[in-house]
Amino acid sequence: MVPDVSTGSSTLGLINYLFGKGRRDEHTDPHIVAAWDMAGAPDPGRDPTATYTQLARRLDHHVDLRTRELGGKKPPQHVWHCPVRTAPGDRYLTDTEWAEVARRVVAATGIAPDGDEKACRWIAVRHADDHIHIMATTVRADGRRPRMNRDGWRAQRECRKIEAEFGLRRLKSGDLTAPRTPTGAERAKAERQGQEKAAREWLREQAYAVAAAVRSIDEYFTVLRSLGIQVRLRIGPETGYSLAAPGDTSRDEPIWFGGSSLAPDLSYNRLRERLPTQSLTDRPKQMADPAEPWHRAETAISDAHAVLDSGDDTVAQGHLDAFGDALHNLALTANGGHRSELQAAARAFNRARRSAIRADHQAATALREAAKELAYAPHDPGGLAVALIFAALHVARAAAKWHEQRGHEQQAAAAEEAFRHLQAGYQQAAQPVLADLARRAPRATTANRFEQDLRAVLPDHADRVLADPAWPALTTTLARAETAGHNPRRLLSEAGARRELDSAEHPAEVLNWRITAQPNRRAQAARRQSTISGTTSMSAAPRPPATPVNMTPEERGRHR
Repeated sequence: MVPDVSTGSSTLGLINYLFGKGRRDEHTDPHIVAAWDMAGAPDPGRDPTATYTQLARRLDHHVDLRTRELGGKKPPQHVWHCPVRTAPGDRYLTDTEWAEVARRVVAATGIAPDGDEKACRWIAVRHADDHIHIMATTVRADGRRPRMNRDGWRAQRECRKIEAEFGLRRLKSGDLTAPRTPTGAERAKAERQGQEKAAREWLREQAYAVAAAVRSIDEYFTVLRSLGIQVRLRIGPETGYSLAAPGDTSRDEPIWFGGSSLAPDLSYNRLRERLPTQSLTDRPKQMADPAEPWHRAETAISDAHAVLDSGDDTVAQGHLDAFGDALHNLALTANGGHRSELQAAARAFNRARRSAIRADHQAATALREAAKELAYAPHDPGGLAVALIFAALHVARAAAKWHEQRGHEQQAAAAEEAFRHLQAGYQQAAQPVLADLARRAPRATTANRFEQDLRAVLPDHADRVLADPAWPALTTTLARAETAGHNPRRLLSEAGARRELDSAEHPAEVLNWRITAQPNRRAQAARRQSTISGTTSMSAAPRPPATPVNMTPEERGRHR
């Protein structure tokens, strides 16, 4: 059962909508099921003797009476509106049951506490099988405003109790950090235009993906504009911004959504906490080893797993937010059929990346920077992308557990959903890579040597690893690591000491991806030596021109 609290300024406008046909003629038999005074509230849906307009105005007069008694000084946004909808698949409630729901919600939120004779006036209208609309004016009979702090949270909490008592589907409780869902009108408009998502949802997804990749707020707005999104900045004491989707207009005017209304962590102030405000024109420097961004990202993501067990909630929350960026950029670099699963994982984790715990973004700088480098990394260098997906799915599972332990029900469910998408993406991406590694397995003598190394350093796991179908692939990875300057026995020991091996269904796969993520030591040493030599020669001789004049055209192209 989902309540959705909002406020407005026109009682008559809302009444006209509630008793009208609806924007798609979906309103059937609109009528009042409960009110502050069932005898004193005229019901436009139950009086055939008067015209609809007369009844609507009469009801508006009764509901809004207290504001008129203030002498025309209506408080701003004095109309309180709360649709309450049952979950898909739930049974349809009777009018009597919906009346009880309405009375309990207005009591819980402070609109009309039980036994308060001076409470606000309200009505509950049913015009469809699966939901009601509760409308109230937030002025009491004594002229005071009701105490409605955290009314949305209190409505949710009461709905959780009603679900249990009425035998309805139990939904996840929120903590006031969830983004606003599209309204019925927004969803209907998307349907009419043949769009899969409402403008609000589409803008939110684009904003998250762009914020994950850019390095400044200026660049954030620049990239959004390049996608055809209109940007309106508000500079002043309360700096903010609004976005409008391409073609989303009303009476030829763009429909704007403020950053904070898309999601709490997309507000200007929240973005500024993790992005500098000044434009950075330099792109990340080209790295000598194209695999380096992938190695850094895997290390940073694996470190985030450990941070979730550290006991410092603010640091952990900062890493969860940065991990959300990593998921968006991991999906950006994917070029196979698993990309859609990675994109779905990133979208799902958007809900898991924030909670009521304030994030320490500075503590997660390494992970956030590694995530941004990933946005410009070359595609999938030799299975490293699969190793990264493998590390990410374990962090998503750990994030679900972290949120669950703290009572963050919606975030835990979102992290579990992200885990399922990552797991599906991993299976699609890993199978061909493991098969190719298995085909390239080394000679039996080399494989036997690796088996002896395995039994020496991981005796308790050796039999399970050897029985794993991925063992031939692991021998290829060990051979490559040995060629790259690593000691296979040390690699196996270090990889086996990390978590998940005890409970892993495929321990050879676990070891394979952990070892795959190790950098090439020989290449690193060669680059260091090259850097030292280059520095020495440059100090002894004049710096050559950027593009030597004696180069051929082909050589100039390679130089660039």
